[in-house]
Amino acid sequence: MFPFSRSTSEISATPTEVVPPVTESTETEVSAQRTSEILDEAILASSSRVRDSLPKEHHKHFETLRDEIIDFAQAHGIPRESLTKPDALLEAASKLSTPDLERLATLLERFEYLLVHHEPKKEDYTEALEHAERLYNLKEQYDSQVALLEQVGILKEGAILGIDDNTYPIPTLEQIASRLFERRETLKTKHNQGFTKLLLVPFGMSLDVLIETLKQFLLKHKKDNPSFDLDTNDPFYTWSEYQGADMGDSPKLVYHPQSFTEEWHGGKTKMEILKTNYKLPKLTPTQTSSPGWTIHLLQPSDPSDSDSLGFAPIPPQGQGGTPQGDLTPRPPLEAGQSPIEYLSLLQVSKDNEDSPYSQESGMTPEDWIIAFMIHLSETGKPLDNYADGTESISYLTGAFFSSSPSVPYACWDRGNRQVGLGRDVPRNRDESVGAHFSVVV
Repeated sequence: MFPFSRSTSEISATPTEVVPPVTESTETEVSAQRTSEILDEAILASSSRVRDSLPKEHHKHFETLRDEIIDFAQAHGIPRESLTKPDALLEAASKLSTPDLERLATLLERFEYLLVHHEPKKEDYTEALEHAERLYNLKEQYDSQVALLEQVGILKEGAILGIDDNTYPIPTLEQIASRLFERRETLKTKHNQGFTKLLLVPFGMSLDVLIETLKQFLLKHKKDNPSFDLDTNDPFYTWSEYQGADMGDSPKLVYHPQSFTEEWHGGKTKMEILKTNYKLPKLTPTQTSSPGWTIHLLQPSDPSDSDSLGFAPIPPQGQGGTPQGDLTPRPPLEAGQSPIEYLSLLQVSKDNEDSPYSQESGMTPEDWIIAFMIHLSETGKPLDNYADGTESISYLTGAFFSSSPSVPYACWDRGNRQVGLGRDVPRNRDESVGAHFSVVV
């Protein structure tokens, strides 16, 4: 057992009373020594060997807990070697505040349980998982999207490779459930409006790689579904400036813009976002940032039916239909406004609880690419098929070409039988172009 293996409520605020003298039986001491040896290997030596000794479905959980412990130690000046030496760990822990001590105790206990029992402690997440399953059907959605990401080659051994050459593990089911549970009060209105559709986005990956992945996905879908009307010679049109748009010291594409002007956009490059989030200590399963990943909730194809497949379309101008939800009814976001107007709507609504669009954000090209693959897989139909008269092209207001200046858009071009990634000037209005909004969790 680890030196902190007891209820955190028993931990005194007085550092000298943190851990009582060990008076365990010989059998317990042997068990503790073996656990210490396993931890030593898992933290310092061959972590992959220890991970591979666990059932495959728990590999991501192992990596997440291990990273949380190592990052906690680094953030609090605890040498990694001390984590496997009870006396050294006790000395280091005596300098921690009570909340930090409790957090470290919880992390070590959860890791010990996983190593010894070869499964996570279910009680850590039971309530959160039950909540997420009841309201979001989370496990089915999560498993389905993870399987798709693996099939198309995005997810490898539970992680992606970022443009900074760092690997980013996919958020676990338990982490997502914990976030949804933690934010259950603030998300109540959004759930009532139909925001129940999960979207897992590997934001940290190269946009070029994601574009090529979607291109290969389209060709395979055509092979498996011969009736799918695709131009196999040119399945994906992109404006030339998309190539390498998120790479280099001065990338052309920025994210989370506050304005669509060349003089000041207020956005950040992908590298800046990754650098900031990668340094965040991953201390708890409910941290609000998943480095390298973005977790969204969107409305499914039928917002009144949380089990409906795919994502809700953008209705053409004047065809929005019935507002969704009875707590704060949300009118469907119609096409016909300019990117500037959609961005302004997001900004004035963000922290306004009375707005039907509160807490919502614009999408990025990375978001749209993953959503398109999920939508086509689930429904057999392309997303944002503007030529059919019931859907619209989507402005991707979560990103901005600052040097142009222009706003990305995406659609299925039925006439040319291909996906299109283009751009438009921020002030332009078109009755066939709208925007998807999502809730980032």
